[in-house]
Amino acid sequence: MNDPYFFGYGSLVNTKSHDYPDPRPATLHGWRRAWVATPRFGVVLLTGVRAPGHSIQGLIAAVPGADWAALDAREGGYNRLLANGSVTHDHPATPEIAVYAVAPENRLERAEHMILLSYLDVVVQGFHEVFGETGVQGFFDTTDGWDTPILNDRADPVYPRHQKLTKDQTALVDHHLARLSAQVKQRHEAPLPPEF
Repeated sequence: MNDPYFFGYGSLVNTKSHDYPDPRPATLHGWRRAWVATPRFGVVLLTGVRAPGHSIQGLIAAVPGADWAALDAREGGYNRLLANGSVTHDHPATPEIAVYAVAPENRLERAEHMILLSYLDVVVQGFHEVFGETGVQGFFDTTDGWDTPILNDRADPVYPRHQKLTKDQTALVDHHLARLSAQVKQRHEAPLPPEF
């Protein structure tokens, strides 16, 4: 029996955060990413959201012996869904591929929830090492919810799988956050049309 694979689109893109074998770049079609709050956490989670006509880059990797227990535990708060037929990759076979996503009924209004910068750093480092600077920009541009506040915990990381970034990677994170912050601010400050 062939091993199944997972498609990772956030921290699982960073192979420093796991040791699953045969990681390969891949694209999940019909999805975007979003920051969402759930009842289980005081911070937001990065989830995949079905979005026809969109696609997101990520990584597939094997789950030896179909032993999903450790990965299911790591991805607590997410549901594991089959993504067969929605993922393009360079694997010579056609393995079964699963993706983790927060179920719509488990999503809350973001309220006081925040993005952990130590978590975002891990995600961006993964995208930078797999897809380069273009991939990092693609990550930011295919993710929704950037109006969520960010907790700068770099000095004392909360995220358990945090990594040390290079100066260039840190600068990339900060650059894109500043870019998106300016866009969010501009949207909020835009004057309402006359009919309002």
